[in-house]
Amino acid sequence: MAYVRNLRMFVRVYELGSMSAAARDLRTSPAVASSRISDLERHLGVRLFNRTTRALQPTENGHLFYRGARKVLEAIDEAEAAIAGVTEKPRGSVFVSAPLGVGRRFIAPAVPAFKDNNPGIDVRLRMSDRAIDMTAEGLDLSFHLGLLEDSNLKVRVIAECERVLCAAPAYVARRGMPEDGEALVRDRHDCLNLRFPGAREFRWTLITGDGPRRFQITGPFESDDGDVLTAWALDGRGIVMKPIFEVAEHLRSGALVPVARKTPPVPVNLACLSPHRRLKDPKVQLFADFMIAHIKAQLAEATRGLVSSPGRSNSRMAK
Repeated sequence: MAYVRNLRMFVRVYELGSMSAAARDLRTSPAVASSRISDLERHLGVRLFNRTTRALQPTENGHLFYRGARKVLEAIDEAEAAIAGVTEKPRGSVFVSAPLGVGRRFIAPAVPAFKDNNPGIDVRLRMSDRAIDMTAEGLDLSFHLGLLEDSNLKVRVIAECERVLCAAPAYVARRGMPEDGEALVRDRHDCLNLRFPGAREFRWTLITGDGPRRFQITGPFESDDGDVLTAWALDGRGIVMKPIFEVAEHLRSGALVPVARKTPPVPVNLACLSPHRRLKDPKVQLFADFMIAHIKAQLAEATRGLVSSPGRSNSRMAK
């Protein structure tokens, strides 16, 4: 077991590029992490990392050993998962990420119920609106809200989520009601932007009579937390583009009203992503199935009467 722990530490140090980050990820101290790497290097008789006071870089032997170590750990994980499947008592931790809006509204509130049903499984939930590298983060599952790109991950689409441009009545009274994307740009409306390091330029993709079109918008406020943008919109500071489920209560109460209704935003997919090998693990499969069913039910309830039905619109927003 000690050798396996050393392998796991090596893989996380390699992937995260930091002894302290790997220690945090595996819930131990940097001193223990350093000791495990040293033990592994003594066992192998080679140096796996070049260490300086400012950097940690894998050696050529480190690069070579990483590929083999990953295969060994994957084989161990699959073997343990097979045993868990036979005993029908999955145990261990599931590492999950989610966007803030999805995580706060749907996933975090349901984790205690999942734990009650599966006492042997612990849930490690990380929430962020930033793009997530599943390998670097050591994740089993990642819930994704947005346009799906090609990848080597297993994708389970949960729902297509309609989005809305909306603002507080006070903002509309002050700046006027924009009819479409052209008006957003022409009248330089204050658009509230989701932005984080590495984010693309501010463009909203809206549906026009000629199909989807990207509009370059501007605004005085930006944040990497989507709920902060909603709070600013409620305060009358600008226009926000949100999935309907995130602002449904405010649309129903009238605290926010739809704007630019002639050019609604392109819908996005809410999906559950996972490396293919991880879905062989019963505890990962259990969590995915439980949470997907929960999210579907909660989404239907949250957006009832506010989203379009196939072939017609029964939405208050279309009025």
